[in-house]
Amino acid sequence: MHQPVEITVETSLAAIAPEEWDACACPEAAEGGRPADPFTTHRFLKALEDSRSVGVGTGWSPRYLVARAGGETVAVAPLYAKSHRQGEYIFDHNWAHAYERAGGRYYPKLQIAVPFTPATGRRFLVRPGYEELGMAALVQGAVQLTSENGLSSLHVTFCTSEEAEAGAALGLMQRASQQFHWRNAGYRDFEAFLAALSSRKRKTIRKERERAAAFGGQIRALTGPAIDPRHWDAFWTFYQDTGARKWGTPYLTRAFFEHAHETLRDDMLLVLAERDGRAVAGALNFIGRNALYGRYWGCTEHHPCLHFELCYYRAIDFAIERGLATVEAGAQGEHKLARGYMPVTTHSLHWIRDPGFSDAVARYLEAERAAVDEEIEVLTTYGPFRKANVEEHQ
Repeated sequence: MHQPVEITVETSLAAIAPEEWDACACPEAAEGGRPADPFTTHRFLKALEDSRSVGVGTGWSPRYLVARAGGETVAVAPLYAKSHRQGEYIFDHNWAHAYERAGGRYYPKLQIAVPFTPATGRRFLVRPGYEELGMAALVQGAVQLTSENGLSSLHVTFCTSEEAEAGAALGLMQRASQQFHWRNAGYRDFEAFLAALSSRKRKTIRKERERAAAFGGQIRALTGPAIDPRHWDAFWTFYQDTGARKWGTPYLTRAFFEHAHETLRDDMLLVLAERDGRAVAGALNFIGRNALYGRYWGCTEHHPCLHFELCYYRAIDFAIERGLATVEAGAQGEHKLARGYMPVTTHSLHWIRDPGFSDAVARYLEAERAAVDEEIEVLTTYGPFRKANVEEHQ
């Protein structure tokens, strides 16, 4: 017999004790280990909230879902009311345009996601032992919240493949997208990784690393207490420049990096290129239990191949050194393929209130999934690995 489950909606993480949230989000870290996913921890999401990177005026209004059974928190989800499409990385603006041309109002919508973070991880955060009950309760609660408030749709972005299958069984629509990830085949060092590549690609990467090293300074990889407040001053400049060019306005506030310095340094890898005593470029990564997540890059001086070195090759160095299985280098970018990052499928789930529009989207998604599968298959054949190694990296 199933336990009765109570679903509540909280507009601030301050209403949820960190240990309650993290018992669902990262139970593997209970004994002091590293979370599998740094982005769904209470401390990361709270830093977004406390720094006002999400909340009033941002288009990301927190509506955290909490499921309780027998007085115990058994499942949570990072849910947001969205008033625009920025910071999602799973593009539905064509749906929004079609919905509004048909006379509907697409925004606000609900989104279960980590804001501004195209990294795969669990989105239905369920305490061990409550997997089936917790996910069903969260899906039902999110759909009911969408429907009862007359909202157009619910979206769950960058969920795991297991969640995508379970969500489909619960009535959500599956969507497939694509990213480029580096996979660690147990390499002892970067040279061992290069040995797995074709001769031409190996030479190209060596040449790129040589060109990057000639920028006239040094490159440092910093994490934990090695990161000083002054490093964030430099990185904020880089982040503002990149954010202004890509998104118009940077998603994260300056205060986020101050909160990150206090609570997230052990989850972060900051790679800085310094010349004449000052940082001229930097890349920010987050460290998971089995993966490194590349997030932001920027520079004040442009040097050949420095972007590749800081964002891709130093990330591979770190993953090999720490024995991490994967490097996720963020959204888009077929240029990553030549540098050892292979195409993989990413997943999302969707529910649309209007039945007719939902049927049209379902047909579109079926065709899109086939197209994504075909593109990944084609791109894989163009990968940099020697033929004997290609299958290992699919």
